[in-house]
Amino acid sequence: MNTKKNTRVLIVEDDHLISEFIKALLNHAGYIIAGEASDGKEAVSMVETCNPDVILMDIQMPVMNGIEATKQIFETHPTPVVALTAYESQDFVHQASEAGIGAYLLKPPEINEIERAIVIAVARFNDMLELRRLNADLKKALEKVKTLSGMLPICAHCKKIRDDQGYWNQVEVYIKNHSDVEFTHGICPDCISKFFPEIEGKSNE
Repeated sequence: MNTKKNTRVLIVEDDHLISEFIKALLNHAGYIIAGEASDGKEAVSMVETCNPDVILMDIQMPVMNGIEATKQIFETHPTPVVALTAYESQDFVHQASEAGIGAYLLKPPEINEIERAIVIAVARFNDMLELRRLNADLKKALEKVKTLSGMLPICAHCKKIRDDQGYWNQVEVYIKNHSDVEFTHGICPDCISKFFPEIEGKSNE
């Protein structure tokens, strides 16, 4: 969504006169009307079919209010939302923010207010998507990290490690199961001297 000329707006308003008033403002300003809904339930359904770039959402509506509709939209088809309300209060602002609403307008709005609110809602929506992406990347990274810490019971003779279930495991098996380490096998000089003296003798010739 680069300019308002290709911005598709879904108007959700149960008052027909207000809906027509907002529609006229948007058309005059160059926005595209993606659709019109008269209640929250209809809005949730229409978002899937008309795929708007932004939603102007009335709050007090029959069947389903704008707060609940916004929550459902963010679960199924996340889209920037601007709330339309006849009043404002701290409780309303908190609920709107929790639902995912990026900006709000007092009725009746003027076109410059609508344009500003759309810009703010879209910017906040994009920030939210980026934050979700970063959180998902962080979660994936943390899932890959396996850290060994604390005290490990280890046999003084064979060097096996006892796990949380009480079973004794080879050191390399235990570490592999609790980290991303992969083992390759070789023989150190001390073991060559102790267990394979003939090999060591040949290497010194």
